[in-house]
Amino acid sequence: MNNTTNIAAIRKEYKLETLDESMTDSDPLLQFEKWWAQAMISDIDEVNAMTLSTVGQNNKPSSRIVLLKGFDKKGFVFFTNYQSQKAMQIEGNPNVSLVLFWKELQRQIRIEGIAEKVSDSESDEYFNSRPDKSKIGAWASPQSKVISSRELLEKNEADYEQKFSGTIIPRPPQWGGYIITPVIMEFWQGRPGRLHDRICYTRIDNNKWKKERLAP
Repeated sequence: MNNTTNIAAIRKEYKLETLDESMTDSDPLLQFEKWWAQAMISDIDEVNAMTLSTVGQNNKPSSRIVLLKGFDKKGFVFFTNYQSQKAMQIEGNPNVSLVLFWKELQRQIRIEGIAEKVSDSESDEYFNSRPDKSKIGAWASPQSKVISSRELLEKNEADYEQKFSGTIIPRPPQWGGYIITPVIMEFWQGRPGRLHDRICYTRIDNNKWKKERLAP
C-alpha cells in the first residue's frame, strides 16, 4: 500500500505553453510540422519515438515503441519486419494509432489512421541508409517469434555477416515500411490544474478537416 501511495503522489504541474484554436493551422499535418520543428531544436532524447497500437484477431490491442522515420502530407512512416506481430495485426486490421509524447515541451500528439505498406523503392532507399550492423540485424532476427536462446541470434548474425562480407547488403524481402494515413489527429498541451488544452482534427474528406476543442 505504501508503494501505491507513493505512486499516487507523483505529480507535475504543466505550465510552459498554451494552445488555442487561433494558434493552430487548419491542416493538422502542417500543425504537426510546426510542433516537430520546435521539438527538433529542443533537448529531447529519442524525439522520433512513438507508441504504435494495433489490434489482433482477438480484438485485443497491442502497443510498442517504434521510430518515426518520415512524414509528409500523406502521413507518417515507420519500418519493421513484415512477419512481426505488429505487421501481422496490421494485415488483419489496418486501423492503428500513434502517440508521441514530448515531456520536455509538455506536449502529446495522438494520431488515428490507416496503415499500408510503402513502395519497395521507399523501403530500399531507407534500408540502404542504415548502418551495416542494423542491416544484418534485419536478416538475423525472426522478429516476434519464440527463439531458444540469445545465442541463436548471435549465430544468425555471424552467418549473415559472413554471407554478405564484402558485398552490398540487400533488403530482406520480409522487411519494409508502413505509412499511416491519419483520420484523426489530436494536439495536447499541458496546462495548470490538469485543465489541459486539446485541439482535435477529424478528417472530413481528402483535403478537409474539422477542428474542435476537447475537454481535458
